[in-house]
Amino acid sequence: MIQTFLFDMGNVLVHFCHDRMCRQMGALCGRTGDEVRSLLFGSELQHRFECGHVNEDEFHREFERLVEREVEFASLLHAGSDIFTENEAILPVLASLKRQGHRLVLLSNTSVSHYEFVRRNFRVLEPFDDLVLSFEVGAMKPQPAIYEAALTMIECPPEHCFYTDDIPAYVEAGRRFGLQAEVFTDAATLRKQLAARGIEV
Repeated sequence: MIQTFLFDMGNVLVHFCHDRMCRQMGALCGRTGDEVRSLLFGSELQHRFECGHVNEDEFHREFERLVEREVEFASLLHAGSDIFTENEAILPVLASLKRQGHRLVLLSNTSVSHYEFVRRNFRVLEPFDDLVLSFEVGAMKPQPAIYEAALTMIECPPEHCFYTDDIPAYVEAGRRFGLQAEVFTDAATLRKQLAARGIEV
């Protein structure tokens, strides 16, 4: 019997666009979106930010060094985080699971800035009982450490936990830890995946 649900955030609970992030950050420093993408991901700065290896201040300083220009701190964080739209179709699914008494846990590769933006601007995180965030754990999916952290949060045997994520490799990693896991495509498909397990939402 499923007791707990693990949800990814990006492209499950909220949609996001890295191209928009890079364009907006580039507009602050006279760089193209492609240039910013190359700098952020080529230097692994974004990866280290999402792993919690650099904080917001350190991210800001290193970004300025990479683009060789001063950039206002708050503007940079906003440009890098105002990239999300809420997946409204998932809201009734979460509400139904909550009414049925299930535990909801977030399992996300994300930075502190992205998480805080979503928390402040959308309702979708309100039903969640606990959070497993890469920047707090210090590891990102599909690294074992973040799944091990999730197993301590679900408060049930892994076989009694359902996990959904839009990235197949992350789903496969979850299955290796004993979770019931399915690739997320849309809310309608998720409903069918849950119905097959005896859960109507």
